[in-house]
Amino acid sequence: MENSNTINYKNFYYPPGGILMWIIIFLELMTFGMALVALAFSSKDNPQLFHESSLHLNTTLGTINTIFLLSSGFFVANAVQNYKTSNFDKAAFQFKIGMLGGLLFIALKSVEYYIKIEAGYLLDTNTFFAFYWLLTGFHVLHVIVGLVILFIINRNITKTTIQDVDAAAAFWHMCDLIWLLLFPVLYLIL
Repeated sequence: MENSNTINYKNFYYPPGGILMWIIIFLELMTFGMALVALAFSSKDNPQLFHESSLHLNTTLGTINTIFLLSSGFFVANAVQNYKTSNFDKAAFQFKIGMLGGLLFIALKSVEYYIKIEAGYLLDTNTFFAFYWLLTGFHVLHVIVGLVILFIINRNITKTTIQDVDAAAAFWHMCDLIWLLLFPVLYLIL
């Protein structure tokens, strides 16, 4: 007889976190993808404006934030593995480190936002900064939601199911992936 926490991961209809989570992830990636395509088309109309505007972004802060999110994702992935082996204390600790990475991301992004506001680079400055604020702001909201989900999972670590743990981790990794799409386009390519 199978343990109630055991999922058949070889079944397409029951991927880690469940099919509903993957539908949400697909829709979120499509939304950000369409916004990035719109950004690319808009940049074709005025490439100099987009290039000059992107030079006002701090690549160092963006790189550090990338490290924060990728490190966070690493610890969340390890937390899932420890949860699966019923090592709940280690899983809880690694979830906390993963959440710390998310909090550091938000803190550093807030510093970057403050610098942009002080310099007068606002949503209505130009088309580039409209995309910058909307894309990064929407991403920060996702990170906040992800942190809330991870907090709830971690708070009830011994009472939650593997499906919930996998769903939380999948959402968190989606936040990583979205940032890995946003960072190079906004900070490096334009």
